[in-house]
Amino acid sequence: MEWFPRIAERMREARERTAPFVGAAAGDSAFVPNASAAATVVYNALRLDADDEILVTDHGYGAVTMGARRLARRFGANVRVVSIPLAADDDEVVQRFADARADRTRLIVVDQITSPTARRLPSRRIAADAAEHGIRTLVDGAHAPGLIPDAAVEGGGDWWFGNMHKWPAAPRGSALLVTQTPDRQELWPLIDSWGAPEPFPGRFDTQGTIDATAYLSTPAAIDFVEQEFGWAAAREALSAMADAGAEAIADALRPYSAEDPLTPLPSPVASMRMVRLPQGLGATREEADDLRMELLDEVGVETAFTSFQGTGYFRLSVHLYNEASDIEAFVERCVPQLLRRAGIGIRSSAHIL
Repeated sequence: MEWFPRIAERMREARERTAPFVGAAAGDSAFVPNASAAATVVYNALRLDADDEILVTDHGYGAVTMGARRLARRFGANVRVVSIPLAADDDEVVQRFADARADRTRLIVVDQITSPTARRLPSRRIAADAAEHGIRTLVDGAHAPGLIPDAAVEGGGDWWFGNMHKWPAAPRGSALLVTQTPDRQELWPLIDSWGAPEPFPGRFDTQGTIDATAYLSTPAAIDFVEQEFGWAAAREALSAMADAGAEAIADALRPYSAEDPLTPLPSPVASMRMVRLPQGLGATREEADDLRMELLDEVGVETAFTSFQGTGYFRLSVHLYNEASDIEAFVERCVPQLLRRAGIGIRSSAHIL
C-alpha cells in the first residue's frame, strides 16, 4: 500500500526519463500498453462526417488498419488503401500520397517503419504535405524507438506512437503516445480511472490496478543499452548483423530460386531484412503465420514470416542478444523445411551449410 498510492508520481518520473529518448517532452507523452492501444486512443477521440475518408497503406500493421476501419464504420466514412511498391523510393511514396488525397480526406495513417515489409517510410514528409491541405496524420512508429534517433521528432505527424518493448527491450507492454495537438485533451486512457480529472498526459498515469511494472522499468532498459553498448554503436552492430544474416540465408536459398531471394529495400532499417521465400510459401498473412508456428513446433526456431502482395518473405529481425549461431540454426534447420514445403528436393547439403 505504501507503493501503490505513488504509482502516478513514479509514472511521471518514468515519462520524464523516457520521452527524451524519442525526442519528446514528458508533458507531450503518455504511456500506453502497445502501439495498437495508442492508435485506439486516438481513434476514440476523432469525429468524422459521413463520406469522409481515411488513407492507409498496404504496408500497414493489421490491427492499426482494423482500428481505422472501425473508426470509419462509426461515422459512415471510408477507408482507402494507398498502394506502395516494395521498391518505391521516398519521393515516389510521397507522391503516391499526394496523388491519393482528395477533398474528403481527413486522416492519413502511415508507418514510420513498416512491420510486414521492414522498410522506412518518409512519414514526416507525408505529414507535412498533408498538413498543408488540412489533413491530419497518425504516425505508427511501433518499431522506431531505438532504431531511429529522436524517433518521434523524425516521425512527424499530429500523433506519433512507438513501442518501448521492441528494440529498447523494455518488458511488454510499454509504448509511448506523443502529441502536441491543440485538442489532445480529448485523448483518454482505455480505462476510466481515478486519474480522469487530470489533464493529458497525467490522466494516463493512474489506471486502477494495471501492472505498471513495464512502464516504470522502461528507462532502465533504455539506459542499459546506452551504458553497455551505446545506442549509436548498437544500431551499427544490428545493421551489420542483419546484412550478414540475410546474405547467409539468401545464399542457402539461391540454388532453388528463379530470382535472387535477397530483397533490397530503398530505405532499410538497422535490424530487419527481407528474404523472399520459395514460390508458393507464405502467399497470405494467414499462411505466413501458420508457417511460423509450424517451424517453431517442428524445429524449435523462432521466426517471422510475412506476406506482401501475394509473395511470402522471411523477415529477419536481429537484436544485440543474437549470435551467428542463430543464423546458422535457421539455415541448417529451417531452410530444408521450407524447401520440403515448397516441393523442392535438396540437391546437396553443401548448399545449405
